[in-house]
Amino acid sequence: MQRRIWILLVAVFALPLCLKAQKNPVTGQELGKMYNTISTAVPFVAMAPDARSAGMGDIGVATPADLNSQHYNAAKYPFMKDDFGFSLTYSPWLVNLVNDMSLAYLSGAYKFKDDRSAIAFSLLYFSMGDVTFTTEYDQVGNTYKPNEFSIDLSYSRKLIDVLSIAVTGRFIYSNLTLGQYVQGEDTRAGLAGAADIGLYYNQDFDLKNAQTGTLMAGLSITNVGNKLSYVSNPTEEDKNFLPATLRLGIGFNWHIDDYNSIGFYGEASKLLVPTPPFYTGDTNTDGSVIIIGNPVDCNVMQGIFRSFSDAPGGFKEEMQEIMWSLGAEWWWRDLLAIRAGYFHESLYKGNRQYFTLGVGLRYKMIGLDFSYLIPTSQVSGSNPLKNTLRIGVNFNFNRKSR
Repeated sequence: MQRRIWILLVAVFALPLCLKAQKNPVTGQELGKMYNTISTAVPFVAMAPDARSAGMGDIGVATPADLNSQHYNAAKYPFMKDDFGFSLTYSPWLVNLVNDMSLAYLSGAYKFKDDRSAIAFSLLYFSMGDVTFTTEYDQVGNTYKPNEFSIDLSYSRKLIDVLSIAVTGRFIYSNLTLGQYVQGEDTRAGLAGAADIGLYYNQDFDLKNAQTGTLMAGLSITNVGNKLSYVSNPTEEDKNFLPATLRLGIGFNWHIDDYNSIGFYGEASKLLVPTPPFYTGDTNTDGSVIIIGNPVDCNVMQGIFRSFSDAPGGFKEEMQEIMWSLGAEWWWRDLLAIRAGYFHESLYKGNRQYFTLGVGLRYKMIGLDFSYLIPTSQVSGSNPLKNTLRIGVNFNFNRKSR
């Protein structure tokens, strides 16, 4: 069945399919109250891939360590309760719009016998289903299956008993056009290399009435890498930033008794990518002139530092670029978990705002996790993230002897 899913891809992924720089005309509205979304290449690497974190508002930089820590903060791995294991998560994507897009995540980790260091890997795969390409004359072309994936490898180690650090290397492959001729350009798959660095603090405390607590804090910078292009002979204007992201988080886990524990978590994040400036003139011409802001044709490191002070709307718009999440998780007997969370992004920076719910089940070495997303913001009457469901299974193992 023919579908104009190409329009959907442009709407959802914006910059990766655009071969020219983004230009936003000033309309006379007050700066700081204008839609000025930051677009990047390969946004799939920034999607919450696992069901546990997704059930708590996409939080993960300062939560208890698990097999899926790689995506948020690999420095958590030395604090895993178990010695090694692997996890698989599957999520149908944008189910309100299409029925064959999906996100799959495979991760695994191994903690060394010294109990102070660990290695981990992950594979994130995003399928866009069947896409029927059309020519510039609106003629029906062939049907393909565009896809993207990333492969990670990390090493983490405790610096002291309560603090650890991790570095992660990442290879990214994005094949959206499958070599088609698009907008007068020969296209190819986009390739990129990226790196993460993370810090994680985990301290146990004795509380009153024989109760205990764990304080957690985390910081990570993820997806710092080369710009990515989809054309065969790219100019600087054709190269797009990866979604480099800074995350800061804090959490507290209260061990109420031998059967019950509850954790509360908070996290703030920000893209380390330049903010698009505002232009005057026709956005379809190359003669537009910047009214306010900075051009985005800078290198990666310049973009990271510039991202903290380049918003055309000044400090107000800079604050709008901060996304935040709150989450909670209750465990009974380490067998059953109930989770809830909230994610907020500014109306002018993408407008992703939603509650999440989650359930976790554990029996011996096997665990199951489920999460469900409930949007609170509407896009053209219906939020495309509505009904997002993630399902995960994990297997945890311990050595027979230390």
